[in-house]
Amino acid sequence: MEPVYLDNNATTRTDPEVVAAMLPFFTEQFGNASSMHAFGAEVGGAMATARKQLQALLGAEFDHEIVYTSGGTEADNMAILSALETQGDRDEVVTSAVEHPAVLSLVAHLEKTGRAKVHVIGVDAKGRLDIEAYRKALGPKTAIVSIMWANNETGTIFPVEQLAALAHQAGALFHTDAVQAVGKIPIDLKTSEIDMLSLSGHKLHGPKGVGALFVRKGVRLRPLVRGGHQERGRRAGTENVPAIIGLGRAAELALAHMADEQTRVAALRDRLEQGLLQRIGNSFVTGDPDNRLPNTANVAFEYIEGEAILLLMNREGIAASSGSACTSGSLEPSHVLRAMNVPYTAAHGAIRFSFSRENSEIDVDRVLEAMPPIIERLREMSPFWRERDKAAGAFNPTYA
Repeated sequence: MEPVYLDNNATTRTDPEVVAAMLPFFTEQFGNASSMHAFGAEVGGAMATARKQLQALLGAEFDHEIVYTSGGTEADNMAILSALETQGDRDEVVTSAVEHPAVLSLVAHLEKTGRAKVHVIGVDAKGRLDIEAYRKALGPKTAIVSIMWANNETGTIFPVEQLAALAHQAGALFHTDAVQAVGKIPIDLKTSEIDMLSLSGHKLHGPKGVGALFVRKGVRLRPLVRGGHQERGRRAGTENVPAIIGLGRAAELALAHMADEQTRVAALRDRLEQGLLQRIGNSFVTGDPDNRLPNTANVAFEYIEGEAILLLMNREGIAASSGSACTSGSLEPSHVLRAMNVPYTAAHGAIRFSFSRENSEIDVDRVLEAMPPIIERLREMSPFWRERDKAAGAFNPTYA
């Protein structure tokens, strides 16, 4: 049988149309965009087109508000470090407990080295930010707020427009890690108060190794990488032209498929969730069911280990994940689920299924067929499940 890939929040397949757009820039159009001759001018023009394509997806007012990076991690680091340098004597950062490690690892390092005071705002059981705690954390020393647009594990969407407005009332900059949101939900930065936004190409069927930081006109940006004059002096180094071209084409395709993401892909997610909950007892969906990404389902199966589930799923040709791909080597439960106070017996067995426009109902059917016997087999071996049955005084079947 054909493999089923439901780990698109970790990475997406590069669209063949994106690959086709990139190929000439490895061979025929190989010039350096900084060169004065025709080879350079040709490449520079193609890069300008790619920037316009990304600008359109983001709803940015100016194409020069886009700074290309190596990916979302570099963009996150650039935004936060720049704010601490440019915001005078402000030295505090406000973020959430469920951010990607690209943000949490950086701010932890900044606090450990005495470069910043960090306020980490908690979330409720659905992964929603504690707005009152957020308000209290803002103050005259806040340099920047960095809150993700949508969570990579649960899909919960944050009210970034409201959060940006509150940050500005305190005189702080607002940055959002929108790596999971871009290409999946409509974004219009022209009508937004967001100062900076990070994205990554490989999350929207573009190539790996390229991303961007949106920097609103008028917001000061200190370069993270210094050297040449590339990107208007904001990010030195010869541009990764093929990847930039690929990101532009991927952005164009994402905009064209936005309605499909919002409808058909969301329907696949809902069908999978409903089918799993109907077939498998002691399971539940995490995150905010009323306000989340259309492609993301995080289902917790109690009393078993997520790593074992993934291993048996892989044998069936099904790919999913137990959390962020950047933290999947850890045996500890996801920091996101811990912050949501998901019970320990369930957090270990949480599986993230993340769809893309390339998935179909056939994929959902395969998962719904494979998962019940996988969960039943693992629970039969689980000492936690056996102890639960003993405490209940009777056998409690896996199937609801």
